[in-house]
Amino acid sequence: MKLIVAIVQDEDSQRLINELMTEGFRVTKLATTGGFLRSGNTTLLVGVEDDQTENAISVIERICKSHKQVTSSPSPMVNSTGTYTPFPFEVMVGGATIFVLTVDQFMKL
Repeated sequence: MKLIVAIVQDEDSQRLINELMTEGFRVTKLATTGGFLRSGNTTLLVGVEDDQTENAISVIERICKSHKQVTSSPSPMVNSTGTYTPFPFEVMVGGATIFVLTVDQFMKL
């Protein structure tokens, strides 16, 4: 058995949960916050049998796509007048960060 830990953007989470459940996977949702942009994201825990791991990952890949987004820097820059001004920059957001862990024991009480 495997435990898939998938960190996805909030915008993708509900659609992903619905699709995983449609495919027969059980999902636990945790609200989390990203460290770099300090934006909301969702961490999903999905327990799967070994032979279903790739199927679950392919659902995540299909739903969670990366895209570019312009955002302000987390720490503002000082401009020529000595005031702080947020500095816009482009980053890749979305997609998913996936960890696959081997489960030694599973119990449902």
